Amino acid sequence: MPLAFIPSPSIGEIHLGPLPLRGYSLMLILGIAAAVWLGGRRWAARGGEKTVVADIALWAVPFGVVGARLYHVITSSEPYFGKGGDPLKALIIWDGGIGIWGAIAGGAVGAWIGCRRKGVALSAFADAVAPGIALGQAIGRWGNWFNQELYGRATTLPWALEIDPAHRPEATADLATYHPAFLYESLWCLGVVALVVWADRRFHLDHGRAFALYAAAYTVGRFWIEYLRVDEAHHILGLRLNDWTALLVFAAAVAYLVAATRRAADGRAAIDASRPLQRVDATRSPKT
Repeated sequence: MPLAFIPSPSIGEIHLGPLPLRGYSLMLILGIAAAVWLGGRRWAARGGEKTVVADIALWAVPFGVVGARLYHVITSSEPYFGKGGDPLKALIIWDGGIGIWGAIAGGAVGAWIGCRRKGVALSAFADAVAPGIALGQAIGRWGNWFNQELYGRATTLPWALEIDPAHRPEATADLATYHPAFLYESLWCLGVVALVVWADRRFHLDHGRAFALYAAAYTVGRFWIEYLRVDEAHHILGLRLNDWTALLVFAAAVAYLVAATRRAADGRAAIDASRPLQRVDATRSPKT
């Protein structure tokens, strides 16, 4: 046991009268609220109505939650459909088990529906809410702290996370402290928020480029954080499935970012090339 460590909560829920309030669910709700708040501010700063983001979120959030759970259940199906599994547990989302990749995919479908109903371009909406999504992830990851999940290999570093015996891997049941992978990801996501906000102000990212930057930056951190994890997962060629997903999303995001940036540069070049002609035309005397 290290001299200093991060303790895990002794309980994962509190009761408000007859109603249980789970830490995992609370952090997800706070994360969604933060994402909508920041997205609304950015949308309003771009000249739109602040309430539009909240209206579209009414579609994006439910689709995102369903997509997140489906991704987890499909990629970690043994506890639900394997030997001795319980399919009904697939519905108990408050005990943990969501996948960000499914959340983004499902949320995108919901956002597309919401954008069509509001007459908003999906790419413009995605650019506005990109930092908010990262902020929501940073907050939501603390739900894993309440559930004592999403931790990495055993370590004695001063910021190691203490895990109760009931939540430890069988192979290291005698070791009490592990890398706080949830904390690493939370801090990384805050860095992604700062990066996207800065880059958007500096380069005026549009046509989906701010969202692509968010996706690329997030997956870089997710790759190495995922590599630290010791929970059960499917492996392909020695890498966890989520690592391969991160690589594919990173490649797609970078390719889109490069292509969109080139198109934007070509458009600016075409406008600049026409300006000398416009100035010449402006100096001509009107016909009489």
